Amino acid sequence: MTDSSTGPNHPETAFTWGHPAIETAFATAADGTLRLVRLGPSSDTADPEAALPLVELTAFGHGSGWSGPRFTGTAFGARLAYRGHRRDSRGGWERLTVELHDPATGLTAFVELSSPAGVAVLRSRVRLRNDGTEPVVVQSVSSLLLGGLPSPDALDVHRARNDWLAECRWYTEPLRDTVADISVDVHQHDSRAALALTGRGSWPSDGHLPMGALTERGGQGDLGRAWVWQVESPAGWRWDLGERAHGTYLAVNGPTDAEHQWRVRLAPGEESTTVPAALALGAGLDEALAALTSYRRAVRRPHPDHVTLPVVFNDYMNTLMGDPTTEKLLPLIDAAAEAGAEYFCVDSGWYDDSVDGGWWDGVGEWLPSPRRFPDGGIQAVLDRIRERGMVPGLWLEPEVVGVRSPVAAALPPEAFFQRDGVRLSEQGRHQLDLRHPAARAHLDKTVDRLVGDWGVGYLKLDYNIVVDPGTSAPGDLSPGAGLLGHAHAFLDWLSDVLDRHPRLVIENCASGGMRMDGATLAVAQLQSTSDQQDPLRYPPIAAAAPTAVPPEQGAVWAYPQPDHDDDLITFTLGGALLGRIHLSGHLDRMTERQLRLVRDAVDTYKSIRGDLARAVPFWPLGLPGWTDEWPALGLRVPGGPSYLSVWRRGGDSEVTLPVRHLADRGGPVRTEILHPSAVRAESAAVWDPATGELRVSLPRTPGVLLIRLTPEARAEA
Repeated sequence: MTDSSTGPNHPETAFTWGHPAIETAFATAADGTLRLVRLGPSSDTADPEAALPLVELTAFGHGSGWSGPRFTGTAFGARLAYRGHRRDSRGGWERLTVELHDPATGLTAFVELSSPAGVAVLRSRVRLRNDGTEPVVVQSVSSLLLGGLPSPDALDVHRARNDWLAECRWYTEPLRDTVADISVDVHQHDSRAALALTGRGSWPSDGHLPMGALTERGGQGDLGRAWVWQVESPAGWRWDLGERAHGTYLAVNGPTDAEHQWRVRLAPGEESTTVPAALALGAGLDEALAALTSYRRAVRRPHPDHVTLPVVFNDYMNTLMGDPTTEKLLPLIDAAAEAGAEYFCVDSGWYDDSVDGGWWDGVGEWLPSPRRFPDGGIQAVLDRIRERGMVPGLWLEPEVVGVRSPVAAALPPEAFFQRDGVRLSEQGRHQLDLRHPAARAHLDKTVDRLVGDWGVGYLKLDYNIVVDPGTSAPGDLSPGAGLLGHAHAFLDWLSDVLDRHPRLVIENCASGGMRMDGATLAVAQLQSTSDQQDPLRYPPIAAAAPTAVPPEQGAVWAYPQPDHDDDLITFTLGGALLGRIHLSGHLDRMTERQLRLVRDAVDTYKSIRGDLARAVPFWPLGLPGWTDEWPALGLRVPGGPSYLSVWRRGGDSEVTLPVRHLADRGGPVRTEILHPSAVRAESAAVWDPATGELRVSLPRTPGVLLIRLTPEARAEA
């Protein structure tokens, strides 16, 4: 279905679009620009003057209307005139494209909005086309704009620190702490202040997750409205919040010239498209994050792994640590198979033939080490994995080439990142530019050998350097544009690999969770959540990981060791049961009793994983803090049970967890402790139907329980 209006800036232009889960309305402001005035219930319609134009962008010769840190109030934003719109419904998605045009330059903007049916999430991106006669150099362009939100006085802002070994650490502050009240009515002018967050370089989630959230205080009951957004950029990104017309605005961008050295020159007839942004709505943070989880499932590439959730054993973490050999691997393979693993991944080091382990700056050929695998080569190890009923996997760092590698001299200079004609190096490595056909051919040959010839069914793709701001290859106007171009080419290459090898499973890793962005998660099947080696530090990461990645994609380490006591073994295993369990540890050195604890946990995981693939998360104690003594994560299966992982790292031996969706339903709830399978008599999980709360007792630290909550039918009167 299509409908449109023609001609410049019609004051009467107004229309609605959406579906029952997310309704939008558009209206024209006094300056003639079309604006999004409603996103949600009809009672939330904003004054067009408080809303924002559909697009804000800056370009050489066309800057902002004022000075400050905001990317709003631009000259182009006020000039882009409405020319029409079209909508369609296909593939379970509702789509709307709004066409805007600037007569002065001939620049046309297509605002492309979409939403999966039944999901309260709006996806937005902007495509620019130069229909003029002169080039336009674009310095920034919005992906998503939303104005007319409640006053900063009523809002809390949520951000997530995301550092190596300490991922997904959400924190909250009142928006007014940054955006001060300047007495707007006195000055007859909005504040120029903004709360801005920026991600840089080739690790898009280094420092912060490319996300943010607002929650409204004092809403219905104790749950106000919530808005959660993500920037789907595999490179640079930015968002900012500020005050406008006594309300709040949100502006989401990909990379910009000011912060990422990103700019593009559009010659007549040329196009450029922003990275997408997605905005989820809900009554409270849990509901909005549940909607975002459903959206992430709808937008990603389909793959059998998302349904089957096989158990992966990886030899690295707290085990071989990059030093695999045939002698070390064979007993581990046997033990992993006995424990119930279905995939076995040989991590880093399998290609290292040096005596001193100095492979870091020599990688790139990805050939197996004869020294490490003397009898039958690595193929004998892969065969043993298959003989034990598991799928073999290998670690690979495809985008880097060591400065000592023969590949560094074999490939043309243009196949690598460069600045001013000089090849870049970082930590003894060069960075491939996947836009160059020689770089892509090198990786295609590598992967087709590993997967096609060797029969590898799992690739852990790591990335352990950061390149900032990017590359200036021939044809690049700026290094930030070069970086984004490579990042998109890398994802295109991944998609092509999966087209050729549709059963291959790819794990995305960048020193743990440093590349945990929506663009990459839409292609890769799994996401490493952390490199954290301390089992006592992992629970807040595991509990908060579903804010960034669907549970079935979030790889959580479980690394029991023979020198652990039973409590610590069950603790590290239990922390991974509501994600994608990634086993490691010296299982080959365990006693039969210890190995039975591992098998019990794996069996429990296999019994519930079908539910995890369609469950949405909730946090009965709120998003976890880094030092919380009682982190907790829940998964709610639509029309089915709920699961709770509850960790105790200290504090009192009992905690009470409100479970709102079960309390609202009312009636009896059956509780089952699934892990550990042999529960101490003092451990308990008791449902209180009067309060809708779960009382959990754990007598010892560290301790963990996995609990299933199943609503039961009310007894007939």
